[in-house]
Amino acid sequence: MSRLLGGPAGLRWIHLILGGALLMPYYFLASTVVGTLGGNALASLGMLFLVYAAALPLAATTALFPLVRPMSVAAVRAMCGVPGEQLAEGPARSWAARGRTSAWWTLHLGVGALVSGMTLAVPPMAVVLLALPFVTELQRVRLGLGWFSTGADPALAPLLGLVLLAALGLCAVGAGALLARLAPALLGPTAADRLAAAEERAADLAVRNRLARELHDAVGHALSAVTLQAGAARRVLDTDPEFVREALAAIEDTTRRTVGELDAVLGLLRDGDAARPDAAPAPMLHTDLEGLLARTRTAGSPVADHQDPGPAGDWEWLPAIVSREAYRIVQEGLSNAMKHGTGPVELTIAVHRIAGSPGSPGSPGSPGTSGAGDTRELEICMTNPPAPAPASSAGRPQRTTGGRGLRGTAERAALLGGAVEAGEHEGNWRLRAVLPLGGEPAGGRR
Repeated sequence: MSRLLGGPAGLRWIHLILGGALLMPYYFLASTVVGTLGGNALASLGMLFLVYAAALPLAATTALFPLVRPMSVAAVRAMCGVPGEQLAEGPARSWAARGRTSAWWTLHLGVGALVSGMTLAVPPMAVVLLALPFVTELQRVRLGLGWFSTGADPALAPLLGLVLLAALGLCAVGAGALLARLAPALLGPTAADRLAAAEERAADLAVRNRLARELHDAVGHALSAVTLQAGAARRVLDTDPEFVREALAAIEDTTRRTVGELDAVLGLLRDGDAARPDAAPAPMLHTDLEGLLARTRTAGSPVADHQDPGPAGDWEWLPAIVSREAYRIVQEGLSNAMKHGTGPVELTIAVHRIAGSPGSPGSPGSPGTSGAGDTRELEICMTNPPAPAPASSAGRPQRTTGGRGLRGTAERAALLGGAVEAGEHEGNWRLRAVLPLGGEPAGGRR
């Protein structure tokens, strides 16, 4: 009996009784309807079951409301021992999900009402049967006990009482197990629910990856630049005070900008995607590229840049998302050049018309030409000599394409439908990114 009353079986029994209690408003409404039709809901056992049968369709109808499913799922998760991953989250949106929820609600309330009625009726009856052989007054009173009230041997009454209690326990356990088994089928996620959950997880993962890229690019580049600037200043501390002052000023500017970018990223973590009015604006190619190049040169890495934005003459016409991602790609490339390369960096940023696209006469890749139906792309190409390998690592390349920064760069380009290539090229290390711009002419503002 302790196993029936305790643990999962006991909670499932309580869950069934809860279902019986939830059926009572529907039962009272059905009894009112039966009463208006001239029937007496309490006249006989048959009328009681008739009202019970009339109450179930009412319960099934109200279960079509979307919010019934989360309430049922919460009760099942807490009381039926069903793992949460087997149950759906949120309201039922589709009619198929609502129909399954309605079936569950009707089953829970219908079976729960029967078990609740048995729970209320059987224990008092069993107590009377257990006491019947020992209480003479009970043997003299006609209690409607069937053959026990007609002179049958009262000694058999306790046995029948125990059988009734056992039958009640078995019915409750069996009904609870049945509902627990059917819950995943009726309250589990539909295909649409699984798709929505997968899309939500993918969106969360995309946000986390985006934040990771922003942190890596902003903080990683700043640390690389500051390290090189501080090292260069230390080497000429006694011989070139003017360079030391410039390096310290560059370190101050780099850290100040990075703190602003870091605050913006942390603001996304705190506030989601909501824009914060006090957050630092994201760096853009047309507003922040020259400063990035100047800080890189101050750190001791020569950079020769060649920019061809087309007829517009600057990069302000680029879409904001392209300008932002292009800046980050250049920033990551310069960080790799400072950490792993040697010698001058050659940076080329240009707009090209994709080969084979319709347009004005000229070479397919010539920048600055425009025509109806032109498809354009932004190309970022960065090369510099690789650092010589130390003697202990002879035969092994100093760079690979497996770093987090290069993976993040490839992800940035892929989000825009572009691609990134990184590796050895004609004796130099080359990073090349291509970002599609669509068919709008480069001379227009966006």
